[in-house]
Amino acid sequence: MMQTSSHPQQQPLAPSLTLVETTFPPALQIVGVSAAWRKLLMQAEMAAPHVQVASLEGEHGSGKQTLARYLFSRSPLASSSFQRRDAREWLVTDADPSTLSGFTYLDRVDLLAPPGQGLLLGVLKAIQDRPPGRAVVLTSSQTPLRQMAGQGLLLPDLAFRLTAVRFAIPPLRVRREDIAPIAQALLDRICNRYQQRPVMLGPGALARLLQHNWPGNVRELASVLEAALLEAVKGVIRPEDLNLPSGLEIPAQVAQPATQLDNLCLDAVIRHHVEYVLELNRGNKLRAARQLQISRSTLYRILGNEDTPNRY
Repeated sequence: MMQTSSHPQQQPLAPSLTLVETTFPPALQIVGVSAAWRKLLMQAEMAAPHVQVASLEGEHGSGKQTLARYLFSRSPLASSSFQRRDAREWLVTDADPSTLSGFTYLDRVDLLAPPGQGLLLGVLKAIQDRPPGRAVVLTSSQTPLRQMAGQGLLLPDLAFRLTAVRFAIPPLRVRREDIAPIAQALLDRICNRYQQRPVMLGPGALARLLQHNWPGNVRELASVLEAALLEAVKGVIRPEDLNLPSGLEIPAQVAQPATQLDNLCLDAVIRHHVEYVLELNRGNKLRAARQLQISRSTLYRILGNEDTPNRY
């Protein structure tokens, strides 16, 4: 987990990260295990020191602003201000390329009308003609910009300039292995905001989360968990506390990432499932044991007595 402050510092990329976009400033949480997210953050890590203009494309609530802040924290402008603006409002009030400096994040450029597109194109040309290191412009879009250009909805030159560096944010439904760590990170954060003791997902609750398709992505997950927190009993969220549609929404076989097992004996299957839950909990054996409803000593025994805790 990473938190940003008003003076972010360079930090090494953690080995397993994903993005969490919430509405609880000022902290930024980046947690998870999926390969898609690790690849995305590695690309951001490599691009951040050099980028002047980039686009972030993804569905509503998928984490575009969080990725923008991650890029900001890794950029040479990390000690400057992070300005988040609606693209249409910004172009009307502040679009003067000669005064532009710092890190600017423009929401919803896919909603710009043709006059606004022309103004933004002029701003980008001015920025890219200047030496790097003075200003960075990131834009967000729910619709792929090159697709819009192909449909005649966006100026082709604007689309090409914005997408020369492009980050595509995958929706939560295609990275279900990230749901458990994201959910726990969100719960920890919500509890901290309410100054409440930690709450955990009880038996069956995680399976219920994995069954949902999450059209609202991480933002929807945060909303569902905050509501469930009010229904939790003794610090445990039960399946019935989750305000989600009833019934399975995805085939059972995709609720957990498929891994081919050469050895299908019961011990091997059990160990595989324990390792999967442990990975979802970022190696936290105590939390994994609680979710599995087994003792920590049983978990160590299943894992082959690896790192058995000292008992003295």
